[in-house]
Amino acid sequence: MHHRIRRRVLAAAVVLTACVALPFSSAHAQVAKKPKVALVMKSLANEFFLTMENGAKDYQKHNANEFDLITNGIKNETDTAAQIQIVEQMIVSKVDVIVLAPADSKALVPVVKKAVDAGIIVVNIDNRLDQDVLKSKSLNVPFVGPDNAKGAEKVGDYLAQKLKSGDEVGIVEGVSTTTNAQQRTAGFKAAMQKVGAKIDSVQSGEWEIDKGNAVASAMLNEYPNIKALLCGNDNMAIGAVSAVRAAGKQGKVYVVGYDDIGAIKPMLKDGRVLATADQYAAKQAVFGIDTALKALSEHKKQSELSGVVETPVDLVTK
Repeated sequence: MHHRIRRRVLAAAVVLTACVALPFSSAHAQVAKKPKVALVMKSLANEFFLTMENGAKDYQKHNANEFDLITNGIKNETDTAAQIQIVEQMIVSKVDVIVLAPADSKALVPVVKKAVDAGIIVVNIDNRLDQDVLKSKSLNVPFVGPDNAKGAEKVGDYLAQKLKSGDEVGIVEGVSTTTNAQQRTAGFKAAMQKVGAKIDSVQSGEWEIDKGNAVASAMLNEYPNIKALLCGNDNMAIGAVSAVRAAGKQGKVYVVGYDDIGAIKPMLKDGRVLATADQYAAKQAVFGIDTALKALSEHKKQSELSGVVETPVDLVTK
């Protein structure tokens, strides 16, 4: 009798345990199936990347059943070592996808290889990784982003309407080791060449307001006849606007930027900045995430991903 009761109690306990365990196991299985996406950006002190992060978070919120999102950024645009460290942390965390806006086009390639070797899908956004270095590591990393040279040329062409042959200009470039900085400078140069403007100087403002201000001030001092400052992003354009004001040259020196961040809009409105380019920060990370999730759903290997997904870039004026 006692044995029979004991058996029933044990059986009930087993059923109860199974009932409790099943939902947990099933929920656990669902979590395991949901891909973990890491968005690794450049400086979150730059409004452009905050906009990018917010766009990605908003997208994940509306697609919460599809993927989980981790976002990371570095303190300043040149802290390449910190960004490499973040990617290494994401590898250890066993994320499924890394969507990367690299601070340096060459220096990030070895850690990208480490991620790919660990079976992580890597998609490159914003600033393109160096193609030769990728090739040397036998790496194929799709680039999702705008044609930066084309975007900068649009801005430069608009400025060119205000210039004549022989007018002097200066270019405040982003971090010189980044592909997007190089491409924007190339786009600016192409536009200036068409109008016959003379480029007095090309110097790096490292994407930052203070550095952009210092470089612009030095250019205005060294080349007093400069008629325009072409800045590789809006942060540096904000710095250049302050330099123009400090030099007492408001209304005499044109400033153009690139990114169309919120802080530049009042300056476009009152003419302190002539033009910028909108490369749709909020959507760029989303395009990158979509590319990676599609690769996962189709069980594609990194080597099978397509090379370039070009995203839009448009001229923005007053």
